[in-house]
Amino acid sequence: MSLPLYPIVFDPILKERIWGGTKLKTIFNKNISSDTTGESWELSTVKGDISIVANGECKGKSLNDLISEFPEEILGAKIHKQFGTEFPLLFKFIDAKEDLSIQVHPNDELAKKRHNSFGKTEMWYIMQADEGAKIIVGFKENSSKEAYVENLENKSLLAILKEVEVKRGDVFFLETGTIHAIGAGIVIAEIQQTSDITYRVYDWDRVDAKGKSRELHIELALDAINYTATETEKQYAKEENKSNPVVESPYFITNYLPLNGEVSVEKTNDSFTVYMCMEGNFEVESNGTKWQFKKGDTILIPAALRDFKLDGNAVLLEIYI
Repeated sequence: MSLPLYPIVFDPILKERIWGGTKLKTIFNKNISSDTTGESWELSTVKGDISIVANGECKGKSLNDLISEFPEEILGAKIHKQFGTEFPLLFKFIDAKEDLSIQVHPNDELAKKRHNSFGKTEMWYIMQADEGAKIIVGFKENSSKEAYVENLENKSLLAILKEVEVKRGDVFFLETGTIHAIGAGIVIAEIQQTSDITYRVYDWDRVDAKGKSRELHIELALDAINYTATETEKQYAKEENKSNPVVESPYFITNYLPLNGEVSVEKTNDSFTVYMCMEGNFEVESNGTKWQFKKGDTILIPAALRDFKLDGNAVLLEIYI
């Protein structure tokens, strides 16, 4: 049997979070049933959260099963060689009604040693931000473990961390070790390594409905944090009908593609491609068939699907390795 070649979408995996809200429903029409849905995992092979195909001939199959059966066709020759049958990225939408915890992710080496996991390099695209909404990304200036611990103990951590006011279209690339937090009133698209390892260092002293506070990982975080101030914001061009480079890293490449009309795409079979629709509507045409997509959709183009057309009026993030 050969892999049916078409653009694949998956059932969202919805996550309740203490800081979540309802914008995943109001903005993307995701089928959420609570007032505290914080995340929609769009494309995942994290253990216990495996994406299931929602469309076409492969509907009902898991992403892991597809990769096991057709590793090179789905992942691409280069990615299959590098990662075996592991899908190396995780795609999410996040709705922060309240502030997220201040946290950090370990690098590959530390994550492998402690958790037998990838590290968690990630990228944020701001899809919507309330007036004055802010994120925390790293230190204001070079710091040290000692200064950090002192400020953490004194509850004055914000004095040494960098806060940035954000607006729609802003992009931030967070290498592992960057201490960070998404502030209240922000919806983001997140692209990251396949990892669910987070060290929470401060959670604003909040408790859940049962009066219980969430677990902190203060000791684990000490060796994971990069205490050097780093520039995380990415500037990028917005030329229509063109893949404008935004992030180029060993973990993933992201382009910004403002679609106004038709674009033909030809690619090698090195890597899969993912399109996340930030705004508007578009279609993918392949082998004489058209597939319709809208804002909030995340589409996996198997590596073996090498020729297709994009058509519509939309803003896309184009991601591959």
